[in-house]
Order: sequence, then structure tokens, then C-alpha cells
Amino acid sequence: MPERPSDRPTDRPYDDPSDRPSPDEVRLYYAARPSPLVAATAIVLDSAGRVLVLAPTHRAEAELPGSTVEDTETPEEALARELEAELGLSVPVGRLLAVDSRRPGSLGRSLIAHVHLVGPLSPKQAGGLCLPDGEASPARWLAPEEAYAVLPGRLAPRLRAALAALYAGSLAHLVDGVPQPGSPVGLDPERRTALEHAGSFDAASHRAARPKAITAASVLFTDAAGRILLVEPSYDRSGRWNLPGGGIDSDLGETPRAAARREVHEELGLDLAPGRLLGVNWAHKPGYPARIRFLYDGGVLDAATLARIRLAPFELLSWRAVPAGELRALVKPSLRRQIEACLRARRDGTGPLELHAGRPVDAPREKNKKKKGKG
Repeated sequence: MPERPSDRPTDRPYDDPSDRPSPDEVRLYYAARPSPLVAATAIVLDSAGRVLVLAPTHRAEAELPGSTVEDTETPEEALARELEAELGLSVPVGRLLAVDSRRPGSLGRSLIAHVHLVGPLSPKQAGGLCLPDGEASPARWLAPEEAYAVLPGRLAPRLRAALAALYAGSLAHLVDGVPQPGSPVGLDPERRTALEHAGSFDAASHRAARPKAITAASVLFTDAAGRILLVEPSYDRSGRWNLPGGGIDSDLGETPRAAARREVHEELGLDLAPGRLLGVNWAHKPGYPARIRFLYDGGVLDAATLARIRLAPFELLSWRAVPAGELRALVKPSLRRQIEACLRARRDGTGPLELHAGRPVDAPREKNKKKKGKG
């Protein structure tokens, strides 16, 4: 009796081409193989950063919105389907935050869960959720710490790692909810340090687990009256103004100085080589990557040069030159401090300055204090 196609590997050679299995037989062969279940979970956020948690009537435990993947669906398609059916929510499924591989449980099958961001939802969207009768009672918007407390042990760590990935701009690699040693995010800093000191990381895992920083370059221009050139971005809803400049394409090998020149050319239409480095600013907010900004002296722009400014369409709304006394009302406090410190460095011929959140780090004074204490 010939061996059935569904009983043998399809990569085995066949002597007779007519004996080759049909596409349908190949599909049935793979469909019958033991394999992990695949699920998709949504981290649905509102504009206040709260998490949507469901309390289904047919289950004792709270849960996050989600579904197993069916038939030929992708995880994104399965999640979109479930959000529409479960919540009446028709919004794009956002970026992948985490992948959690879980060992076989009560169903006897391992599970791979893809965790995606959905939202943040506007107040109108968040208030318009439609819960089918008997499906969930009720849906609750909870602060992250509250959500960790009510979710079961299999879901709370997944949510915690996914939010860490969201704010770090990275991805969490989990097994049974536990961040793995090479996970780019979610690993407890103390555990990471212990693993490093123990030599437990291979080179790839070490690079992945190390903290990351976002780098940018800005240019400080003034006009003949000493006013500072600011630009109004179209992408920032805070209403705050910025210095010309932007992110450094370090993945392409771009240097801070090259980025400063490129950004000025793209934003203002001016091809001007930056002057000397006035300062480097370091800023950090817990849970987010550190931000490093290189600030260059752009010099004094005359009226003819200012008249040549052509703003980048869709990126900038306008530009203006403002006296230093008006900075407080226009830019964020940290940037105002950076500008003021760099103006002093330019005037006094000092620098480059080491700035932390715009405040100069006075290393010589700290050294003098130590000497004074010894005396």
C-alpha cells in the first residue's frame, strides 16, 4: 500500500512526478501537524494612558481584548476582527509590542501571543465602545498599576513588558510572561546588570539588552538684533516651538554635525555649515530612552539670508525670530535652558557645555568643593 502524502514529509524526493502530493494534500498535511496556537492581544490605551481591561461574564478573571488566530488570518487581522465584534471598535491595529511564548497549559498546546498597541483612543472613541450583551460586564479603563493588580498572573507581566516596549520604542521577547536575557526591553535593570557581570550574555544579547538613547542635532541661529530663530512644527500638538534641527540618522552612519546641516537644509532651504559645538544636552525620563542633543552655533543670519528661508512643506508651519525674553512662552523649559546656556557660551567664547536637562554641569565647582572639604 503506497504511503499517503499526509503521512510523510513533503520535502522527501519522489521518483515518480505523478506521485507528488497535490497542493490540497500538502495543506492538509501541515494542518494536521502539532503546532502552537497563535493569539493576538490588544493593549488599548486612551488619551490619558489608561488601559482597557475586560471582565467577561463567563469568566472569573479579568482579561485584555484579544483572540486566537483563525484559518488564514494574520495576528493583526484576527485582532481587528475581535475588536470590532467584541467592542464595536474599528481602528487600526498598531505596532507589535511583545511576543510571548507560553508552554502547554490546560489545552495541551503551546501558545504564541502577539501583543499590539491599539490607540491611544480619542475621548469620543473611548466613550463609544459598544459591548455586546453578555460579552463583557463591564469594560474598565484602569491606570497601568491598577491593571497589573486585577489581571491574572499570566497577563499582568505581559502588559507590563508591552508598556515598557511602548515607551522605550522597542520590543519585548517573553517566555511565559518573563522577559528573556536578550530581550531588547522589559528586563529588570538589576537582573540585566547581574547577567552582564556574570558573563551570561552572548554578544548579540548584550547589544539587544543594553539601554538605548535617541540622538538629535540642533542649530542656534540669531539675527542682527540678537533674536533667536525658532520654527513651529506641524507634528507637535503642544504648541511649542523648536530650534531648527532633528534626529541623527546614526543607522546610516550620519554624524551629529552632518545631521545638523542636513536638517537645516531640509527645514529652511539653507545650505549652511554649522559652526562650533556649543553644548551637548542629556535628558532622561524614567521608562523612556535617554535623549541626547548636540547644539551647534549657526551664527548671525543677515536679512538677505533670512529672506531665502523656504520651509519644508508638511513639516513646519512657520518660523520667527524672537528675543530671549520671549522664549519662556514659546519653548519647553528644558530647551529654553539649553538655548540660554548656549547663548552665554557663544558670547563668552566658552564650551562646549555639558548640559543635563538644559542645566550646565559645573564640574570645576564640584572639584573645588571636594578640595575645600579636605582642607
